Amino acid sequence: MLPFTVPQALDRTAVNCADQLAMRWKAEGAWRSLSWPAYRQQVYLAARGFMALGLEPGDGVAILGANQPGWFVADLAAIHAGARPAGIYTTFTPDQWVYIARHCDARLVVVENAEYARTWLARRHELPNLRAIVQMDGAPPAGVVAWDELLRRAHEVPESMLAARLAAQTPESVATLIYTSGTTGAPKAVMLTHDNLTWTASVGVAAIGIRPGDNVLSYLPLSHIAEQLVSLFGPLVFGGCTWFAEGMEQVGDNLREARPDYFLGVPRVWEKIQERMEAVGASSPRWRRRLVAWARRVGLAAGYADQEGRRRPLLFPLANALVFRKVRQRLGLDRAHLLVTSAAPIARSTLEFFLSLGLPICEVYGMSECTGPATISTPRRYRTGKAGFAFPGAELRIAPDGEICMRGRHVFAGYAKDPVGTADALDADGWLHSGDIGEVDAEGFLQVTDRKKDLLITAGGENVAPQFIEGLLKGIPVVSQAVVVGDRRRYLAVLLALDPARVVEDARAIGSPARNPMEAGACQVFRAHLQREIDAVNVRLARPQTVKRFTVVAGEFTVEGGELTPSMKVRRKVVTEKYAAEIEALYS
Repeated sequence: MLPFTVPQALDRTAVNCADQLAMRWKAEGAWRSLSWPAYRQQVYLAARGFMALGLEPGDGVAILGANQPGWFVADLAAIHAGARPAGIYTTFTPDQWVYIARHCDARLVVVENAEYARTWLARRHELPNLRAIVQMDGAPPAGVVAWDELLRRAHEVPESMLAARLAAQTPESVATLIYTSGTTGAPKAVMLTHDNLTWTASVGVAAIGIRPGDNVLSYLPLSHIAEQLVSLFGPLVFGGCTWFAEGMEQVGDNLREARPDYFLGVPRVWEKIQERMEAVGASSPRWRRRLVAWARRVGLAAGYADQEGRRRPLLFPLANALVFRKVRQRLGLDRAHLLVTSAAPIARSTLEFFLSLGLPICEVYGMSECTGPATISTPRRYRTGKAGFAFPGAELRIAPDGEICMRGRHVFAGYAKDPVGTADALDADGWLHSGDIGEVDAEGFLQVTDRKKDLLITAGGENVAPQFIEGLLKGIPVVSQAVVVGDRRRYLAVLLALDPARVVEDARAIGSPARNPMEAGACQVFRAHLQREIDAVNVRLARPQTVKRFTVVAGEFTVEGGELTPSMKVRRKVVTEKYAAEIEALYS
């Protein structure tokens, strides 16, 4: 495939898909839409508006806001003007906002609303190079440029000036900055080129069979490369339609309205859906529970038969008609031909839950530094519990020390302003070192076992991969999250966060008076129940991997609490510091 730029992709799709919708969003209770030609016109106007505000090639444009059309337009407008957009997680603190804006040399900041704008105004003195703050929605405070005003100012810049900017761009030019969510230390700025974005999107779309006109629901943070690839750059190269969710709380309703053709969920999203479905199922009539249990047994057998090239059970069509088809309709996934999970480890029990309902979830492994996917799974080629096979046209290998490495046109151009970090990540032969440990089986499927730096070394000198153990522990129905500890300790222990709804259900079943996680952690009956579940997990582990003790923490680990990154990865340092007293008690 010949390299091409992001603007070239937009031009091509605006022509080829002139009669199709590019995006849909809700306003005042009704769905609104924008065609591909109108989308392109908005991008061109916003790019000229940015130039009128003083944006120069190579400048940064920081974008802060929820998923909406203005985010897409601002991002692409910055790229068209030769600048480098940098999305900021809304869950970051204002200090982190300022850090990213300063680091990317932001000449402009684009925000969603007046609340964000006022915060930026209060910190503007820390950004001497900032020329303007632009607000996407609503009336802005004094000193902030309204979106309509931005588009009006576009007429101050001749079209020929934008054309010159576009002509100067090459596929090897840096198109965007993706700031890592930072499991440790300050976020790094991943430089992705036009070719990184357009090649990865094009190859991915072809490999998984996405078609022009396919719909996707955008709801995960757009500052993350996975969401950008799925809902922004993917549709950009094939002419799909992106529906914008009204917010995380409305994703379920919006799924049923959009009925997407493919859907990406991070593990916590799938876990939440599973928890809600199990809660509803527990309150169903007995005959219904028995029917679903039978259907799930058939569905699970069928799912593994598909993976192994065997015939499905004869009763699968009946189970599909009685249960699976209705489940897909109620979830809004009846048209979805691809369900994906990525960004963090997912419990096998969750994968098998959906597999048993005729909803196989394909795992994808990757990182920002390889434009998202290093591996891929498809409905025709996947393995439950495996992270897929090498991304088509790219290379994947396991280093002698077990580290996962990748090479190809998806590998980034380096970290902005960080030659040392770049040299650590990219070797002289072009291999990107992921920092993850894994292995590839005889069929070419990757199994990720742990983070290289997360390996625990016990007092006995054993190297232990905590994520593998945590994945098994998260398979315990009442366990929402688990963090294994034990570095330089005599044995392993675990911090458990419990699902409040499941606590009530389990407590009733075992005769415990507990009604919330903290009561469960203090109740001897419930603790004995947890211990039995942990013992069942320990049977599947080697002796150094077994968990000797546990404690229940108050509440769940959250992004707001600092224990999780915005992409839902555990910040182990934060967890161990925050729960230092509880950890010490496990070894006293």
